[in-house]
Order: sequence, then C-alpha cells, then structure tokens
Amino acid sequence: MLKDSAYSAFGLITRIYPYLLAMTAVVIASNYLVQFPVMYTIGPFVLDDILTWGAFTYPIAFLVTDLSNRHFGPAKARLIVTVGFVLAVGISIYVATPRIAIASGSAFLVAQLLDVSIFERLRHSRWWHAPLVSSVLGSIIDTVLFFSLAFAASFAILGANDAFAIEAAPLLGFFAFETPRWMSWAIGDLAVKLLVSLAMLAPYRAFLTVLRLHKPTGQHS
Repeated sequence: MLKDSAYSAFGLITRIYPYLLAMTAVVIASNYLVQFPVMYTIGPFVLDDILTWGAFTYPIAFLVTDLSNRHFGPAKARLIVTVGFVLAVGISIYVATPRIAIASGSAFLVAQLLDVSIFERLRHSRWWHAPLVSSVLGSIIDTVLFFSLAFAASFAILGANDAFAIEAAPLLGFFAFETPRWMSWAIGDLAVKLLVSLAMLAPYRAFLTVLRLHKPTGQHS
C-alpha cells in the first residue's frame, strides 16, 4: 500500500512539475525585475516614474495558474500555487531583497489563491471569461499588496525603505501633485498587467486546445 502511495505521489509530481517550474521561474524573474524601473521617456511620460520591468512578466503566473486549474482542477492548482510560493520566495531572497521577497510572496499567495477560487466559480462560462476575470481581480489584489508591503514607508518593519521609491514625484510623472514614486509604479504596473492579462488569452486558448487533445479520461475541462 505504501508502494502504491509512493507511485501515486511520484505520478502527481511528474504531471505537475512543468507548472511548478514555470510558476517558480516567473515569480523569481518578476521579483528581480521589479527592482528596475523602465528607463525610457515617451512624450510627457517618464516611464521610470511609473513602471518597472516586473509588470511584463508577472501576469504569466496567472496564465500558469489558470491552465493548471483547467487541467487538474482547483485542488491541484492550489497545491501548485503553494509549492511554487515556497520555492520562489526561498530562491528570491538571493536575487532580491528580503523585503521584496516577503512582499512578493504574501501578495502572490493571496492573489493566486483568489484566482483559483474565481476561476472555479466561472469554469463553465465562456472560455475567456474565467481566465480574464480571475486574472484581472488577482492582478489588482496583488498590485495593492505587493507595492504597499515592498515600498510604503509605513511597512519599514519588513526592511529598509528604498529612497528612490518613497521619494515624492509627480503622479505618473505627469500630474502636478506629488506622491511617493512607488504609487505611480503601482498604477503603471497594474495598467500593464491588465493589458498583458488580456494578451495572455491567446496563449491560454492555444494551450487549452492542446490540453483538450491530450486530456486523459476523468480530468477537468
């Protein structure tokens, strides 16, 4: 019986490890890239005041979560999120500051588990409805939690403040009134995340077709 359980556990790991690897890679890359503002200017917009490179990679995590949910169901999707969280936070400490790792891990876990729950509720609606709604709501929660914990002066207990992030600057680099620069980053990152989430519907649809072609009997659809 123990042998059967071991084979069962090994089989599960074999099936979900591509999702675990993808999730871990996305979170580590995002935790590293969020430390680097986009140093470009477009017309009146100074992008280093409103955007970090992490905004372009993080939405892929929602794609991974949604595909795993569609493929295996919510229970295994939550397992992938939880294991991915532990691996990513542990490794991220070496590529980012501990405060970034803590903020990212906290926001990631809450947002991704919310994504799983919303996706499950909308599973049987139109193919694009569940991934889009769950990713949008998850992105909003993730952005609010991450940027507050990572950069707000009031959370300095988690680690030293980033002087550039808390420095007052025109909101979005354009408006007359000033706010801490991290607030503009949060707004800019959220805008990009929402656009990328919309773009992720294309690969989601493509992968969904592949999964359906190779779906064993009894798995979720």
